[in-house]
Amino acid sequence: MKTVKIRFRFLLLATYIFITTSVVSAQTDIKPDSLPDACAANAESKHSIFASTGMGYNMVYMGTSLSQDKPYYSGGLVYGFRKELFVSASTFHLNAYDPFLSFSTFSLTWNHTFNKWFDIALSTSRYQVNKDLRDTLFSSFFYVDATMGVDWKILYTKISAGGILAESSGVYFQLRNSRYFETPSFFNDKAYFSFDPYVNMLFGTLTETSDGTTVITPPFRGGKSGSGSTPETTTKFSLMEIDLGIPVSFNIGRFTFDAEPGYLIPLFSDASSSGSGGFLFTMGIYFRIL
Repeated sequence: MKTVKIRFRFLLLATYIFITTSVVSAQTDIKPDSLPDACAANAESKHSIFASTGMGYNMVYMGTSLSQDKPYYSGGLVYGFRKELFVSASTFHLNAYDPFLSFSTFSLTWNHTFNKWFDIALSTSRYQVNKDLRDTLFSSFFYVDATMGVDWKILYTKISAGGILAESSGVYFQLRNSRYFETPSFFNDKAYFSFDPYVNMLFGTLTETSDGTTVITPPFRGGKSGSGSTPETTTKFSLMEIDLGIPVSFNIGRFTFDAEPGYLIPLFSDASSSGSGGFLFTMGIYFRIL
């Protein structure tokens, strides 16, 4: 089974944020995909607390560019109980917008490892946007998902199904294949590098207008048509995007330093949203407090 390690991803904002997350994709939110090496030094402790700070370039969540192809910054705290139950809170600042606090996320995640090759996770998250950005970014919403992980030794596969609970609903499905490995320890067995290259496919519910130029992805504002009229729409469930990444971590004592270059390939047309694909980059620092 792949080593457990906390990742500050935005897959599920999850995710994620994405997420989670592992996040928001965006996938970035603090997601208990794995814990920093400090956990191993205190494996008998029932409780753990982590702090993190990070930054990134081009935040894309569920096919929508939130940072408008500009940098963003984040900070968060996560509490863990028995390495199975996690409660986290994160805040985000997007350079593209004036309010210092763009939005916050609050998540509750439970995961369980049955054996060396099979694990599951259930999570619910609240995404609370600054009231000044509700008309331009997204409306606040809940996201719930269930994940199954299978370790094939050569590959680690994650299958996730989730949904947005808001003024408009959306259903998403993700298939992620990765291959985790790490270097031998050094600095008196206190430090090592780890790598987790992956390919992720995101499927979702798309609502297309009759002219085929706009894709509406609730609850995000970027997908809304600028036309005053209400065009005819059709809804379908299809592959939305493919993203590839190479997360690299340097683990030493209570600290983990993360960097992840990636590339996102959108598979649908959205004329009203810019920067929804291309190069992505995130980096973060994680510190075990307890």
